[in-house]
This record gives sequence, C-alpha cells and structure tokens, in this order.
Amino acid sequence: MDALCGSKFWDSNLSVHTDNPDLTPCFQNSLLAWAPCIYLWAALPCHLLRLQHHDRGYIVLSQLSRLKTALGVLLWCVSWADLFYSFHGLVHGWAPAPIFFVTPLVVGITMLLATLLIQYDRLRGVQSSGVLTIFWFLCVVCAIVPFRSKILSAMAKGKISDPFRFTTFYIYFALVLFALILSCFREKPPFFSPKNVNPNPCPELSAGFLSRLSFWWFTKMAILGYRSPLEEQDLWSLKEEDCSQKVVHRLLEAWKKLQKQDVGRKAAAASGKRVSGEDEVLLGGQPRPQQPSFLWALLSTFYSSILISICLKVIQDLLSFVNPQLLSILMRFISNPTAPTWWGFLVAGLIFVCSMMQTVILQQYFHLIFVMAVKLRMAIIGVIYRKALVITNSAKRESSVGEIVNLMSVDAQRFMDLAPFLHLLWSAPLQIILAIYFLWQNLGPAILAGVALMVLLIPLNGAVAMKMRAFQVDQMKFKDSRIKLMSEILAGIKVLKLYAWEPSFSEKVEGIREDELQLLRKSAYLQAISTFTWVCTPFLVTLTTLGVYVSMDQNNVLDAEKAFVSMSLFNILKIPLNMLPQLISNLIQTSVSLKRIQHFLSQDELDPQCVERKTITPGHAVTIHNGTFTWAQDLPPTLHSLDIQVPKGSLVAVVGPVGCGKSSLMSALLGEMEKLEGTVCVKGSVAYVPQQAWIQNCTLQENVLFGRALDPRQYQRALEACALLADLEMLPGGDQTEIGEKGINLSGGQRQRVSLARAVYSEADVFLLDDPLSAVDSHVAKHIFDRVIGPEGVLAGKTRVLVTHSISFLPQMDFIIVLADGQVSEVGSYPALLQHSDSFANFLCNYGHDEDKESLKEDNRTALEDAEDEVLLTEDTLSNHTDLMDNEPVMYEVQKQFRRQLSVMSSEGEGQDRPVFRRHLGSAEKVVQAAEAKARGALIQKEKAEMGTVKLSVFWDYAKAMGLYTTVAICVLYPSQTAAAIGANVWLSAWTNDAMADSRQNNTSMRLGVYAALGILQGLLVMLAAITLTVGSVHAARLLHQALLHNKMHSPQSFFDTTPSGRILNRFSKDVYVIDEVLAPTILMLMNSFYSSLATLVVIVASTPLFTVVALPLVVFCVLMQRFYVATSRQLKRLESVSRSPIYSHFSETVTGSSVIRAYGRSQDFKAINDAKVDTNQRSCYAYLASNRWLGVQMEFVGNCVVFFAALFAVIGRNSLSPGLVGLSVSYALQITLTLNWMVRMMSDLESNIVAVERVKEYSKTETEAPWVVEGSRPPAGWPLQGEVEFRNYSARYRPGLELVLRQLSVRVRGGEKVGIVGRTGAGKSSMTLCLFRILEAAEGEIRIDGVNVADIGLHDLRSQLTIIPQDPILFSASLRMNLDPFGRYSEEDIWRALELSHLHTFVSSQPAGLDFQCSEGGENLSVGQRQLVCLARALLRKSRILVLDEATAAIDLETDNFIQAIIRTEFESCTVLTIAHRLNTIMDYTRVLVLDKGTVAEFDSPANLIAARGIFYGMARDAGLA
Repeated sequence: MDALCGSKFWDSNLSVHTDNPDLTPCFQNSLLAWAPCIYLWAALPCHLLRLQHHDRGYIVLSQLSRLKTALGVLLWCVSWADLFYSFHGLVHGWAPAPIFFVTPLVVGITMLLATLLIQYDRLRGVQSSGVLTIFWFLCVVCAIVPFRSKILSAMAKGKISDPFRFTTFYIYFALVLFALILSCFREKPPFFSPKNVNPNPCPELSAGFLSRLSFWWFTKMAILGYRSPLEEQDLWSLKEEDCSQKVVHRLLEAWKKLQKQDVGRKAAAASGKRVSGEDEVLLGGQPRPQQPSFLWALLSTFYSSILISICLKVIQDLLSFVNPQLLSILMRFISNPTAPTWWGFLVAGLIFVCSMMQTVILQQYFHLIFVMAVKLRMAIIGVIYRKALVITNSAKRESSVGEIVNLMSVDAQRFMDLAPFLHLLWSAPLQIILAIYFLWQNLGPAILAGVALMVLLIPLNGAVAMKMRAFQVDQMKFKDSRIKLMSEILAGIKVLKLYAWEPSFSEKVEGIREDELQLLRKSAYLQAISTFTWVCTPFLVTLTTLGVYVSMDQNNVLDAEKAFVSMSLFNILKIPLNMLPQLISNLIQTSVSLKRIQHFLSQDELDPQCVERKTITPGHAVTIHNGTFTWAQDLPPTLHSLDIQVPKGSLVAVVGPVGCGKSSLMSALLGEMEKLEGTVCVKGSVAYVPQQAWIQNCTLQENVLFGRALDPRQYQRALEACALLADLEMLPGGDQTEIGEKGINLSGGQRQRVSLARAVYSEADVFLLDDPLSAVDSHVAKHIFDRVIGPEGVLAGKTRVLVTHSISFLPQMDFIIVLADGQVSEVGSYPALLQHSDSFANFLCNYGHDEDKESLKEDNRTALEDAEDEVLLTEDTLSNHTDLMDNEPVMYEVQKQFRRQLSVMSSEGEGQDRPVFRRHLGSAEKVVQAAEAKARGALIQKEKAEMGTVKLSVFWDYAKAMGLYTTVAICVLYPSQTAAAIGANVWLSAWTNDAMADSRQNNTSMRLGVYAALGILQGLLVMLAAITLTVGSVHAARLLHQALLHNKMHSPQSFFDTTPSGRILNRFSKDVYVIDEVLAPTILMLMNSFYSSLATLVVIVASTPLFTVVALPLVVFCVLMQRFYVATSRQLKRLESVSRSPIYSHFSETVTGSSVIRAYGRSQDFKAINDAKVDTNQRSCYAYLASNRWLGVQMEFVGNCVVFFAALFAVIGRNSLSPGLVGLSVSYALQITLTLNWMVRMMSDLESNIVAVERVKEYSKTETEAPWVVEGSRPPAGWPLQGEVEFRNYSARYRPGLELVLRQLSVRVRGGEKVGIVGRTGAGKSSMTLCLFRILEAAEGEIRIDGVNVADIGLHDLRSQLTIIPQDPILFSASLRMNLDPFGRYSEEDIWRALELSHLHTFVSSQPAGLDFQCSEGGENLSVGQRQLVCLARALLRKSRILVLDEATAAIDLETDNFIQAIIRTEFESCTVLTIAHRLNTIMDYTRVLVLDKGTVAEFDSPANLIAARGIFYGMARDAGLA
C-alpha cells in the first residue's frame, strides 16, 4: 500500500498516541475513499435481484429524480476531473503517485453506477432506495476525516499545498452531502400503482428508506389511535402479496405437490418396485414416513422470508458481542490515567453506534419474522377451510365442528407463536459458542467449570420439558371435549331448560374443566421449577467460574474488567439460555398441533368423480346403476343394489317409512356418500333443498340469490312462487333483513321456503328436494306444490326428485320410487302401483283417508280460495312461531295492527321453535315503522369492542379472583428478589475494587460466600414468586370459568335467541384460554422487566449522579411513548379480537352447510368470503405488529441513550470513579434496551389480554332467570298428584315495557284431561306453554298446578315435574342412555321398556353398543323421525302427570305420526295432556279444546259442543274437512 501511495499508510503516532489524532494522507486517499465504492459493488447483485421481483410500474420522471441524476453526473465529472488532472501532471513531468489514478477512476465508475441505479430504481417503481441512501451516507462519513485534515494542514502550513484537488474535494463533499439529503426524500408513487384504487393503502409501501428503518411510517396511526379509539375503517388495507388468496394459494400448491409425490411413492411401493441398493443404504433401510409432511410444505412456501431473516439474525448476533469488547476497552481507559481523553469519547460513541445498529437490524428482523408468522396462520386457516369443504362424511364424523374450529383458532395460532423463536434453533448455539470463546479469552480454563454446570442442567430441563409436553397433549384433549360439549349445550339450550337438565350438563363441563385445571396446575409447577433453574443458571455459572478462577491460582486477581466484561458476556449467554425452554415448550405444542393439522389435511376427500356429470343414457337426467352406498367405509352400506332411471324433465316422488334411506338417496345423488359399487349419473347443474333448511347469517335476499347476480324479474318470481312476499312485508327490513345464525329469526316454514326459493332462483337442471313440504302448513304446501314443484309450477319441464310424506300429491307424479330398508322395493306410476297389492298399496290404504279428509277443504273451496289465499299464506309466514321475538315496542305495535287485519283462521298453529318478526302495515305507516324497525330491529347486535382504557376494576376483579393474599405476596416477592440481585452485583463491584488497592486479593472465601448467598437467595425468591403467581392464576381461572358457566346455564332463553353461539363460544374457548395460559406468564414477565429497569436506573444514578439530569427526560419520553403505544395497540388488539369471531362463525356455518354449498357449486365463492374475513382480521394484526416494532425502535433508542450517557459520564468523571463502579453501571445499562422494550410491551399485552377477563366478566353478569330451587318453598313429594292446571287472571309479556301476549287468561284443566290448544297465529298458544314452564314469567295473575303457585317454587322443581315433546328433536353427542336419562335415575329395564314402546327397541338392540350407542353431534346419525321417537322415549321415561305436546309431526311420515298419537292415548291415559294442535284430526277425540284469540280465551269446551256452537272452532274444523 505504501508503494501505491508513495508515502506511509499507517502511523500510530499520528493516529493513536496523541491528543490531536489524524489519519495519514495515504489512508485517506485509499481505504477511506474506496470504502463506499466497495460497499456499493458488493450490494449490487442483491439489489438487482430484489428489483427483479419488485415491479410496481415505473415512476414518472420528476424534478427530484432529475436533480438526483444531475448530482450523480456532476460527481462523476468531479472524479474524472481529478483523474485528468493526474494525467495532466504526468504529461507535464511531475508524476503523481499511482493512488491518484486509481482512486478517481474507482470513485468515478462507482458514481456512474449510482447514477444508473437512480434511473433503474425509478423504472422499477422504487420510491426510496436503501442501498443508495447508505452509499451516500458512507460517502459523507468517509469524507469527514479528509474535510478536517485538509483544513488543519492548510492552517498549519499557512497555505494550500494542492489548490486544484483541495477545490475538487470540497465540491465533492458538498455534492455527496446534497445527494444524501435528497435521498431522504421519496419519489411519487409509481404510475400504475394500486394507490389510485385503494382508499387506505399501507404507508409502508410508499415510505422512505429512513422511515422504513425506524418504522416512522407508523407514527400517523399511533397519533390517530391516541386521539380517539381506532375503528375498522382506520386500518390500512393489506399489501397484495400479504392477501389470503395469494398466500393460501402458494401453500396449497406446495401441499398438493407433496401429496402427489406421496401418492406416487405409495403406488411405486404397491407395484413392488425395489428401492435401488444405493438408496437403501442411504435410507438405512428405513421405510419412509407414510404421510406427506405439512411442515415441509410450510417451509417451501415461506423460504424467502426465512432466508432473509437468517441473514439479519446472524448480523445481529455478531453485533451483540461488540459491546462487551468495547466495555473492556472503556475499563482499561478508566484504569489508565495517562490515556488521551478522546479515546473515552470515541468508545462511548462507538457503543452508541453499535447499539443503534443492533436496534435497527433487530427490529427489521422481528418485523420480517412476525409478518411471516401472521401469514403462516393465514395460510393454515385457508388450507383448513378449503379442506373442510371437501372432507367425507366419515371424516366429518371423526372431528366435530368444534374440533375443526379449534384447529383454526388454537393450532394455527400455535404456529404463529412459534415462528419468532424458530431461528433460536441455530442462533442459540452460535451465541453460546461465541460467548464461551470470549469468556475463555478473559478468564481462561476457569470458564470450563461454568460450561460444565450448564451442560449438567440441560438434562434436567429436558426432563421438565418432556413432562410438560405430555401434559400439553392431554390438556388439548380436555379443551377439545369441553368446547365440543359447550357448543352442543348452546345448540340445545332450550331443550335443556325445558327438561331441567342444566345441572347434569354443567356437571359434565365442570368435570372436564377440573381435569384441565389439574393439568394446568401441574404444568405450572414445572414451569416454576424451570423458571428457577433459568434465573439461577447465569448466576450459578458466574459464581462457579469466578470462584474457580480466584482459587485456581494466587496470582489470579479478579479486577473490574474481568468481572464485568464476563458478567456482560454471561448476560448475553442468559438470553439464548432463557429462550431455549420457551422454544422447547413452543416446539412441543406446535408439534402436537402439526400432527393434528396434518391428520385433518390427510383425511379422505369426497370423490368429485363419484357422480358422472357428462355422459348419461340419452333422454335421462338421473341414473343409478347397481349403486351401493355407505356413509363410511367401516359402516354397513345404507343403500344397496339401487337401479333408478329418471327421464329428463320428469317429476319423481321418493316415499317410504322413517329411516329407509330417502335422505341418503339424495346424498348419494349429490356425491356426498361413499360409493362402494355401481355408477351414478346426473346431467346438468343441481339445486338441492335439504330436509332441514340451511340458512346463512346474512340478509334474506343474499340467502335466496346465494351468490348469483340479481335479476329482479326472476327474483320476484321465485319469491312469489315460494309464498315469501307476505313474509317480506312483515320482516323489519323486507328482504334486506339480517337473518340470524341458523335462521334463528325465521319460523321453520319460512326457513324451508327461503331454502326452496334459493333452489328456484338457481335455475338448475335437476332439483333434489328432500321433503321441503313437511315444515310448512298444508295449504301452503299445496300452494308450493302447485306453483313450484307440480306439473304446472315454475319448475315444470325441469327434472325434480321429491322426497315426501304427503300422499295427496302422489297422483300428480310422473312416477314414484318406493324405498324399504335401503333398497328400491317398487317403482311405477301412481295408478300402476295402486294395482299391485304391495307395500305401497297398503301404505296408501292405511294412511290415505286422514289426508283425504284434510284435502277435501281444498276442493270444496272455490271462489273463497282466491279471496283468502293471500291471507292464508300471510298466516303461515306468521304461524310457525312462538312469540319470542316480540321484543321491540315497534314490533309489538305492528303486530296489533296486523292482527286486526287477519280475518281468517288457519287450521295450522305454529311450526318450528324459533322467533319470527311479525309485520303487516298500511303504506304510510309502513315507511315510518320500517325505518324505525330497521334501526332497532337488527336481530343480532354487532359484538362491541370495548373502547378506551381497560378499567381498573377489571384488574381488581382479576386480583380478587387470584386471592388478595396471593396478590400481596407477589407484590412483595418481586422487589425482594431484585434487591438481592442488586446486592450481589454491588458486592462484586466492591470485591473487584479490592484488587485496585492492592494487587493481591485477600479473604476471597468470605467475598465468594456472601456473593453466593445473595445469588441463591435471589433464586429462591424467584421460585417462590413464580409458584405463588401460578397458584393464584389457576385459582382465578377456575373461579372465572365457573362464574361464566353458572351464569350461562342460568341465562334466560331470550339471551340465546339474540346472541350468536359463536360469540358465547368465543368466551369459553379463546378468552378462557387467555386466562388459563397467557395472563400469568405476561404478569410474570412484566414484573421481571419492570424491576430490572428500575434496578438499572438505581444503579446508574448511584454510581454517576450526573445521570439524573438525563434520566428525567428519558423517563418522560418513555411514559409518553407508552401512552401513545398502549392506546393504539390495545384498540388494535380489540379490533383483532372482534374480527376473529366472524371467521369462526362463518367457518362453522360452512361446515354445517357444506353439502348445500357443494350441491350449488359455490365452494369457490365461500373460499373467497373466508379469505375476505381472514384479511379483515389480518389488517388489525398487521397494524398491531407494526406498532410493536415502532415501539421497539423508540424504546431501544431510549435504552441506547442510557448506555451512551452512562459511558459518557463515566469518561467525564473518570478521575473520581473506580473501574468497579463504571463496570457495574455500564454492564447494567447494556441490559436496559431489552428490559425497557419488554416492559412497555408487557404492560400493553397485559392490558390487551386482561380484556379476556373483562369479556368473561361481562357474560358472567348478564341477567339470569329465577332460581332453580327455592329452599323455603319446595313442592310436596309426588307433586303433582292430580295434574290439575289452572291459569288465574294470567297475563304475560316478553319483556318489561312491551304489551301483553296473554291477557287475563283464566283456564282450569282438570287432572287427567286431554286438552287441545288451537288458535290463529299470535293468539298465544306457544306463549301459554312457555309460561307453564316459566320460560316466560307472569306479568300478573298466577298458574297453579295441583293448587301450588308455580311462581313460588324453583324452576327445576317445576320443569322436572312436567314433560314436553318439543318441536325440534335435539340430541347431544353422547350415548343414547345419556340422551334419555342424563341423571342416571332410571333402571336399565325402564329404559328398554320406554324404547320398546317408542318402537326404537329393534333399532337399538341391532346396534353393537346397545344403550351405549353414540349419537353424533345433533343426532346426525339418526333420521329426523328416529330423533323424534327418542324424544317420545324421554317422555315415556319421565311419565310425569302433565304432558305438553308442541305437536311436531311435520318431519314424520304418517305411520310414525299415528303411532305416536296412539302411544300418547294409551301410555299417558291418566295424565293431563296439553297439545298445541297443528292437525285438527289429532285432537278431535280430546276431552276439551281451548281456542285462544289475541291472548284471551275465545272458546273452551268439548270438540262436539264447539262444532255445534258454530264459533271459531267450527270454522277451522270446516276448513279442515272435519265438520
């Protein structure tokens, strides 16, 4: 190098050992000038590679761009001017040194490159280039030394030695400085940028380089969030590459590729191909794993983020070891009074620069890795959703909706939690090796003692981690089963209330919860042990190392440099060691989740080729040839040897008794069943109407359109044909009314007609109708048949396959398929089948006349029919329901108005047990009322995210739940352990100062002993604190869950009707999970970091009091940032929480309706809806992550200032300070960056997570119904003996402030009487039964049963003595025995007898498990008819004196219906029976009939007398053809 310059390259006398340092001209002209150039050329390949993938349209040439380019060209000119000047010298004979040719050439070419890059960046749409900003920055920094040197030299010599180069250098300096300033400004957005389309794009995209480095682009949102709580519209939209659709697509492709390879491998193995010898050796003869690895799919999807984050992490890890070395230099400087002062300032500056670099790189790394984690969760949710749309029914049976939702919520979250720790797998060993290397340099072989101790502790921690893993797996199982049970309880809550079964189910939940908490407590104790070892490890290692070092050799003196540099290295060592256990436990949890997800994704899928869509026998629309079908491979076939041909455009009926396979046939045609043999062909598109209508939680119009574009004429026609127009007039918002979850605010009939309208609107070729007429009243059924399904209906000419129990429509069929035991017993037209004396003919002879009588009314009405038709339809819409939704005053007004207009009675009462809005108005009123109702009548209130600060009362609630003594103990233990830690370090500092006074050390054993005692004391206090905290948190978790469950079991029915089950379930799953597993660790870390930060400040102020001046502004800045951050991040967390529920609600809705979604071919649209919901959630997630990084940069900046000032004041006060004190204060300061950031994060995490307590509390304090048992007034044993029911002046309303639904009702039913209750819709029939069970409470008057006022006794004493057969047959996924007798009160014989009477004996005894036969969720594995029979068996078991029949014979064929009626007549002969009649023929032989009208008694007498009296009942009977 000397030869190149012609002078000396390095001169330590000039540069180091002087009070006025400078660098040699050679050094300045060579290395200093080349450094920026070397950087730019090195960064070029990576930059170009990145630009290849960064194409966001070009940026129009702006003034800024022109200016930057001009500067680049000028700099190039300046460099080349230098070069030509050197050539000029050469020509004129004074030969300059070679360096004067090389440097201008290198700099010139580099400037040209920079100029080209400015333009290339612009063309690729880069608004601010980081590479160039850093380049200009380096140019300026490297030019500062020559800048000073040249002036100093000119001043020393009194003249400028080389005027030309002197001038060009200062021009160069001015230009690079200007270029640096310009590079801080960003260009306009690219020409074709999405900004124009996007209302609220993410500012990160257009942020400048410095803004990106410091996350300054987030500041706008932080200020916005501080001023007022953020709302959804304030969130930025996602970047294109972060959207669900893109991310999920990438993961799916990777997964499918692996699955294909796996199928190929299996095929190769099956065909007996041998693995070649070489492979065999490589694989060690091991068989390859059976399933494709989902982990591999994830890695191959996110590899780019993983690689970049690895690079950042390596740099950050290496940088973290620079500060201890600088500390070592600082201590030497303090010990050496002769050292020039500028050394100290340089070291303090370097410490600051190094810390800032670490901050910037670490925050970029975190941002990258956390965004990847969020995308990971997004991808997993998307893949699970897509899988759930195609799994077979047997796979669905294996995992319930609750379990699949858990895969999405908990398991996907686990991956997200693990991602940030993943790199520790290699980074921790790297940091440990480096730390040990530097420690060896410092203390020599003594370090081996410490390392040995660490190695010894690894197996202990391994054992603890293994044990925790086992607990984790079990805990997941309990959690799954608890959520599954809860979701069923919520689905069947009404049945539980009517049967008074809540205690039994509460007990089941509590039982599972107890097991869950037991495990939680055990794993918490293990956690405390591991906390103890991890806190003590660094200390014990320091202790043994220093102990061994001092005692190894008399000459080993422990001075400040050795002690504190070793300590700061041990502190670095502590981080990977502290993180490892968390990594291990996260790995364990995630591996469990990975297996669960992989298992679910590897489930069998429905075969899309199962139903042939293209080729079919000419003239036919549906054919099955020799088809045998089963619901699951391990079950016997449900349908066998089917041969069916349906001609194109024909109308076919499928009939047969309950459980013969009619619905299964529909599923087989849809490809929902597994085909064992044969072929199925269906030509053209399909529309499917399932037996139980599936309604989405969206507007009624969206339910009918089901994703198709709106064609007003066709839409109107569909509504008209399905008799929905009258309903629309009554719904608060017409067809824009929001329909609740599972169609909760529509009656059964309305739900079924909406489902039918969806099919009609779809204009498909083939219509599969699974008994759609059962849920509607008979005249409506006739209307629908005539207008929609029949030969004259809108579907005439289409192929229609109709499953039905209505015999009256059979003559109009083209032909009829009769099923029996899963086989086709007969096929033919109606007349042809009648001529056979086969099963069909008997079927008709037995049950025909009942319906014929009813259908007479249709034929007898001529002119009357047209006049009344509309009103009758209007009625059915109203009919089907209990008045549970008459809750808004507006609604009630509307109802009165409407009832005045109804002049004709329906023979049908009420259908499904769900509320319906009643509405029918004059035109002027309608506008006003509809507007009011739309404002108030939205059924489901949007879930509210609490605004503003979390109230202190919430923290107080949690403290009380933990126990006040526990809370106090925790508050005392944490400061004590911090005090012990400070004590130990101060003691160490004093010990090292001994060495200064006297170069030997005395009484080392005493010094060592006290140090050890203080350290061990700290460890014990830590353990005590951790155990106290865990005990408290488990106690709190128990109490909070208990209160929540208790309150929900006691909530009135109206609460469940207006609150989506997903929302309640979210409290039991997500919020309880937070209370169980998140809150305690958060509090633990908050305490630790708070006291560490406090300790640091105390120590620094104590050693350098001057620090107080800086401490105050820094603390103020910290508090300010914390307020800004907490306000924003808390609201973001809440928004994230609220936007999460819809993902799960929509998901469980999809799983329930997957067969309908597939039938209509809407899978793609549903995937898009799911993606949109996930993206909404992602937007708040992304902003939340950015807020953490923004805070990280601010807080670490404060931390770095603390380090800088601690070092700076140490340099300034070097004469009065001992090295021991400097070491103590700086080594403490070096830890503060981490603890400060962590403290603010934990504070806000605590505020965000304590929201779970707030949400659980909110649902633990909702209004409850009356007590279950009133101890002072329990009814006498054996009550009711007679079964006499008396209503005295009874009035009831749905809610305070609403009008009465029953008015002054006085009715007395004698014991043993059979009373039918009839009346038009809204007359109060269902309300009356609800009042009897006290689902509704009295406004005035009373109900007496056998003389006991029911309001005086507990709800359970009342409900357990009444029996009801409800409309919806609801079963729970438990054994049949549990479904019949949850309290285990009846003997085996009693149960079998009840089953025999209810005709289930044959079915149950044919099951291998008998009474322990497992019913699936909602009783899905029984037909609707069988479920109804199970409900009958329940009633037979109870055999109470009073039976209420909410007559639900809609879904049952006539045979079962008549059979149930017969059983009731014989078995309940001595009981009082109250029947809400849907079919008048069933109550004609009752003792008396009660006719209700507007909530009052209109008529009450025997059927014969009422007919003779020619009143309301006579009119109804005449309409039904019974009078």
